[in-house]
Amino acid sequence: MSGHDRLAALMRRGADFLGSDVAVMAGAMSWVSERNLVSAMSNAGGFGVIACGAMTPELLDTEIAETKARTGKPFGVNLITMHPQLFDLIGVCAKHDVGHVVLAGGLPPTGSIDAIKEKGAKLICFAPALSLAKKLIRSGVDALVIEGMEAGGHIGPVSTSVLAQEMLPEIADQLPVFVAGGIGRGEAIAAYLEMGAAGVQLGTRFVCATESIAHPAFKKAFIRASARDAVASVQIDPRLPVIPVRALKNASTELFTAKQREVARMLDEGAVEMAEAQLQIEHYWAGALRRAVIDGDIENGSMMAGQSVGMVKNEEPVADIIAALMNEAAEALAAR
Repeated sequence: MSGHDRLAALMRRGADFLGSDVAVMAGAMSWVSERNLVSAMSNAGGFGVIACGAMTPELLDTEIAETKARTGKPFGVNLITMHPQLFDLIGVCAKHDVGHVVLAGGLPPTGSIDAIKEKGAKLICFAPALSLAKKLIRSGVDALVIEGMEAGGHIGPVSTSVLAQEMLPEIADQLPVFVAGGIGRGEAIAAYLEMGAAGVQLGTRFVCATESIAHPAFKKAFIRASARDAVASVQIDPRLPVIPVRALKNASTELFTAKQREVARMLDEGAVEMAEAQLQIEHYWAGALRRAVIDGDIENGSMMAGQSVGMVKNEEPVADIIAALMNEAAEALAAR
């Protein structure tokens, strides 16, 4: 059996679940994972995922419609669990017959799993620990993403390689599991598939795709960066349950520290409740990310990036990126 045949066999479960040619999901990145990149990803045989982020239901409705106008292939929508209009967003996905919904940012709120699945959509959730994975499986999720701290954006405390070793032997036979965080080459994809993963998710690798609307300055910063430039944010007040965010270090790193101090002071003064404080932090990220991705302000905007950023060498079409990853994975398997 050739390397490509072995690769196809290892990916079959994940690809069948997603309805794609290859079991490669594009991680949902706010402002980046929109109609152009998502449709390009699905058209190239992978699985694109719209990043809903802080979008209103009306904006998501438009984004899904525009994506469907660009591809007839399956794609998913990533929703944040703390979004105040989560159930309205789930309704928008159902209206458009979105086949896969990804819930991120914490445990699914009561009723959300049923709301997603009663319309026939498959539900994918993030599981940063084995105990949480088992709880989500009992809740009825259809697939899991296990994402390590090498990833860009909001991260957990444990590395991808440790999570994969700890979790895949325990849960991979129960449902499709996609591994994410720090994956930049096909050799790593092959290794995780052999460990029992149904597929993988990559975000950083696709930021500099030709089809990505990220600002040229944003892309240039990615191409110049090395792995050690992608650093995690620091939590300055233990009362603020701030999830660390990995991004390229710039002036916004200090701005976020200042924002945390401001929100902590408002908590002290009783000006805001904890839930509102958390929401303020999330809105800060949404705005900071837009400044970098859309406006090209790479000094004061948030440059969310995973440690695999050092493997992003140039701007190229999504189809070429997927082809390179698949060739690397197949060659690795053929050499076993």
